[in-house]
Amino acid sequence: MNDHMRGKASNMQRTLKTRIYAAAAAMAFGAFALCASTTSRAELVLEITSGVVDPIPIAIVPFSRVPADGGVDVSAVVTNDLAGSGRFKTLPRAQMFSTPTRAQDVVAADWKAGGSDYVVVGRVSSAGGDQLAVDFELINVLTGQQLASQRFTGTQAALRNAAHRVSDVIYEKILGIRGAFATRIAYVAVNGQPPSQTYQLIVADADGENPRTVLESRYPLMSPTWSADGQWLAYVSFEGRRSSVYVQRVRSGERSRVSARAGINGAPSFSPDGKKLALTLGGTAGNPDIFILDLATQDLTRVTDDPAIDTEPVWASDGQSIFFTSDRAGGPQIYRIGVKPGERARRVTFTGSYNARPRVSPDGTQLAMMTLDGGNYRIAVQNLSNNTVQVLSKGRQDESPSFAPNGAMLIFSSKEGGRSLLATVSTDGLTGQRLKSAVGEVREPVWGPFTQ
Repeated sequence: MNDHMRGKASNMQRTLKTRIYAAAAAMAFGAFALCASTTSRAELVLEITSGVVDPIPIAIVPFSRVPADGGVDVSAVVTNDLAGSGRFKTLPRAQMFSTPTRAQDVVAADWKAGGSDYVVVGRVSSAGGDQLAVDFELINVLTGQQLASQRFTGTQAALRNAAHRVSDVIYEKILGIRGAFATRIAYVAVNGQPPSQTYQLIVADADGENPRTVLESRYPLMSPTWSADGQWLAYVSFEGRRSSVYVQRVRSGERSRVSARAGINGAPSFSPDGKKLALTLGGTAGNPDIFILDLATQDLTRVTDDPAIDTEPVWASDGQSIFFTSDRAGGPQIYRIGVKPGERARRVTFTGSYNARPRVSPDGTQLAMMTLDGGNYRIAVQNLSNNTVQVLSKGRQDESPSFAPNGAMLIFSSKEGGRSLLATVSTDGLTGQRLKSAVGEVREPVWGPFTQ
């Protein structure tokens, strides 16, 4: 190996080590506070960055409303969902020649002549007590066929979620892919300047609305991950000036420290059944390896035992193996190892000199990763059946990919103007969004599962 290649390999190893130890070096000192479901100031602003060349024209007619809706405009939420996906072109309200609220009042020929392929009409009404009902119909005006007619009920507080569920139905009926608008994301927000930074673990709707702070600390928080049922988050906290892994119930804020062993405690990942965590432990020697922690018994099983850095584990969808990052070949690459004793790690990535932070698609067919592309860190996906790789993002420092539960989108962290923001990209690379915070930085996003 020549001096240039040795220097390049050394830089890659330093980058991987930096990502393991960065939070420890950035620890701030101060009081710790637990905040169960409080409103956060780290609201995100959505900006569409790319879409398909020929989006589907659709008209979301304003729904009829009632005073009890609390100002929530259901049709506006649906419009923002579908337009934000990059797959649809929504008709502006000012261009609508009529505003029917029931399917029988839709004159298909008129909407077809106006350039729409589909029309959505609906109503918000009282369903008794504190309950509201959202009824809607989806009409294909090219054929005159009614594709969907459905009702969702809930309190006023659940009205935006009902609107997202309407979007999910429309998305699936037209595109044949289950929508993920009614799901949630979690991410870390950082405010202030060292040494007075504050860290928040935030849960929000998939569009960044309704942010709720579930944890606030003056110590670094990192590596959040959802359980498969969407009830729990695991994460790393540096309270007490050392890394520890916690699990926390999202709704109540109840939490427990599950790993505070000597040295590194990092990168937790829930098993598909939610009973175990794969995590990175370093021990007093400081060499990271992959372990499995049984949450009920606290039994610990070693998965890797190698002098290289093994970190960032994530479970395969069947729960029988784990993907992880290792520099055992000289630079960070992704490997896979079975969870049964005696299994040997098998290298998965061979394209490029740097591949890290693996994430598996819900159907187990694709692997998302952070890759070095033309001197920039970007998000790529690898087809696990034929090993073809496609680079999806276009930033200079993109990291922390996470699949939407329908496998159609990825959310990740990016840098713009020196500040971290969140971004999404479709797995075909055609559509994308940015989610920016007006104050501070947002990073380490993870997309929650379907919960209904």
